[in-house]
Amino acid sequence: MNAVSFFMHLAVLTIELKLEYARSLKDRRQCVRSLKDSLRHGFNVSVAELDEVVVWQRATVGIACISHSRDYLRGQMREVEDACIRIAENHGAHVSDSFVEFFPEE
Repeated sequence: MNAVSFFMHLAVLTIELKLEYARSLKDRRQCVRSLKDSLRHGFNVSVAELDEVVVWQRATVGIACISHSRDYLRGQMREVEDACIRIAENHGAHVSDSFVEFFPEE
């Protein structure tokens, strides 16, 4: 086997959510937990909340995926981002910003 077959790529998608309807920490938690669970089960990705709970109406979520193929990761992150938008809207929230980083960088 050659060393190239072991080379892996990592993609990290960061999603900024606005939860304008949230009137309590419980409302915020419910939306974020639903998003995290749906992404984990639907896409087999790692998901974590990245910020501290300072404001109920905002949340930052990080999603990570690893693969041998950078092209696969691009497509996967696109699908995950689309799912985030749908899931957030189903909970009365919306994605205010998102960005993807690839490691190693091109």
